[in-house]
Amino acid sequence: ALSYYETTFLKEIPKIYAQLEDSLEGNSVASFLKMGQWIGGDRDGNPNVSAKTLEYAISRQAELVLRHYLTEIHYLGRELSVSALLLKFPKPMRELAAASPDANEHRQDEPYRRALTGIYSRLAATLKMLTGTDAARHAIPPQNPYIYSEEFLSDLKIIEDSLVSQGAKALVDRRLRGLMRAVDEDSLVSQGAKALVDRRLRGLMRAVEVFGFHLATIDLRQSSDMHETVLAELLNASLIENNYSGLSELDKQTLLVSLLSDPRSLRVVGHQYSDFLLAELAIFEMAKKVHHAYGENSIRHYIISHTETVSDLLEVLLLQKVLLQKEVGLLHGTLGKKASTDLIVVPLFETIEDLRNAAPIMQAFYALPGILNLVKRSGAEQDIMLGYSDSNKDGGIVTSNWELYCAELALVKVFEPLELQHGVKLRLFHGRGGTVGRGGGPSYEAILAQPPGTVRGQIRLTEQGEVIGSKYANPEIGRRNLETLVAATLEATLLKPSKQASKAFLDAAASISQSSMSAYRHLVYETPGFAEYFFDATPIREIAKLNIGSRPASRKAGQKIEDLRAIPWG
Repeated sequence: ALSYYETTFLKEIPKIYAQLEDSLEGNSVASFLKMGQWIGGDRDGNPNVSAKTLEYAISRQAELVLRHYLTEIHYLGRELSVSALLLKFPKPMRELAAASPDANEHRQDEPYRRALTGIYSRLAATLKMLTGTDAARHAIPPQNPYIYSEEFLSDLKIIEDSLVSQGAKALVDRRLRGLMRAVDEDSLVSQGAKALVDRRLRGLMRAVEVFGFHLATIDLRQSSDMHETVLAELLNASLIENNYSGLSELDKQTLLVSLLSDPRSLRVVGHQYSDFLLAELAIFEMAKKVHHAYGENSIRHYIISHTETVSDLLEVLLLQKVLLQKEVGLLHGTLGKKASTDLIVVPLFETIEDLRNAAPIMQAFYALPGILNLVKRSGAEQDIMLGYSDSNKDGGIVTSNWELYCAELALVKVFEPLELQHGVKLRLFHGRGGTVGRGGGPSYEAILAQPPGTVRGQIRLTEQGEVIGSKYANPEIGRRNLETLVAATLEATLLKPSKQASKAFLDAAASISQSSMSAYRHLVYETPGFAEYFFDATPIREIAKLNIGSRPASRKAGQKIEDLRAIPWG
């Protein structure tokens, strides 16, 4: 999967930004197009994903992006042979060169090469610190690693300022700005190094802002029933509640809100917890460690599969508080007293019933005391994921699309006043792609087909494994596909529909959906022998034995359509 970053994303995404800024006559464009993935973080149905898997995944990502930066810095050093005997250098550039440990006598009059040699050594030390691997080449030993990508960005900015002052804009734009992004260019423009800056620096500087030291945000994901199992054990061990799973939904909410408002830890020192609980909490421990090493954007979302109740959301908030090795977890403070969280809790509504309940669940969640202020202090963002595959398996393709449409409109109504009055923004995450049964199809048309008012300048969507190669293996084709996503998002946001769908149209769609779901469920779930026919007539058993999927084909052993995962079904 990381090969697509090498061939396409690391180089082509900065080009898209450069093209946009050129079209806007030099106006700066914020980095709105970024990458995410859940390799190493998706535990839903895959017992092989653990804290160690997460650690390995982020380390491999960091190694790839840092080696890309090292290569770009090497190219810059090869090209920037400007001598201080011929040109004047700004004071910040002279200071950056003087701070470099490069003492080679042949480079003493070459501030750029001295500075870049020092930057390379710092990046090499960062690579060693984060991944344990070594850079390909060393002019001087690795030393003084960068702690944050912003430090690296700052050094690149100094070089950019100096180059533009000397007429090198072409090089900066092509190589350095892909690493660094959104900087004040006044001193660059005043010194006129335009050609060199444009040709080399822009892509490098932009890449640093987009990819940082983590490459892509890793989404964590687990099923809601697993969270309930963990909390039930914690509460039983701490003598707070010995039958948490047996509580009513209202009683669960009351208890969870109370615990989120309590500064005391749920840990019982010396208690022998189950291996399952320790493995689940180790994920939160590792997320905290990853945040510290790679920055907060390395892991930003925690997705809850099978979200069916408000308590499913509260459970993950509470689990962010419980770290077995540390007092300070991913949840800071207590509910009602300046609480904030490092991870956005993202409900995933999958079945037809879940989609119908999505808006009421979110409305009830935000009505709880302290929740709104917690979200505001944590970035004022609320992601909600919508499941295309499971809703199709549950109700058929017609009903799936109709209920997704209705759920999106209902969620917008819930969040419109929250955004207007409190600044909390809704971002819908579409779990679509691949085959038609999984919501696949042309991405451009899919984004434009979203209900009015549901895009609003931001959208998250998945690209499924079976189509990633055809879309992104070739850099030119990959760039066109990325441009399509950007164009569709801009159009869906800025070009308002000329008129709303009529009541007659909506009523007809609802009637068709009802008839479609009835016929679909009668065939799939009510026809005697259908499950046996499906397993005998398709290669599902053979496919399930191949080690090519991200998780087992079925949630449970047996031959029930209900237990079969939506991916092999779709």
